[in-house]
Amino acid sequence: MSQDTAPLLYSIYAKGCPARAFFDRLADHWTLLIIGLLRKESFRFNQIKREIEGISQKVLSQKLKQLERDGLITRTAFATVPVTVEYQLTDLGHDFAQTIELFADWAEQNIEQVKQAQKNYDDVNA
Repeated sequence: MSQDTAPLLYSIYAKGCPARAFFDRLADHWTLLIIGLLRKESFRFNQIKREIEGISQKVLSQKLKQLERDGLITRTAFATVPVTVEYQLTDLGHDFAQTIELFADWAEQNIEQVKQAQKNYDDVNA
């Protein structure tokens, strides 16, 4: 049986599928923003917090831990006083960042059409 016709081991449409839980984490807007930010360079925690407006320290800490556990980012601590910690994408994270960049570009290029559609809907359904 060729790889193209092999049955999929996982399906994000199946309730108990581990890929579905991972998909849910990837679809989170904070996750997308963090990975998108890290796609070009490494950042320290407070740099990430400053760059991503509105994210709390608690949520950022949770998301970074999840992304590290999932193998999408690495955390490197440097022996300075105080300790300096940097986050960067792994190869897997860079691979996913390409997809995020496509989504971001699409959103930025099409937001005017979306806003117009929302206005049209609101006008009809007011």
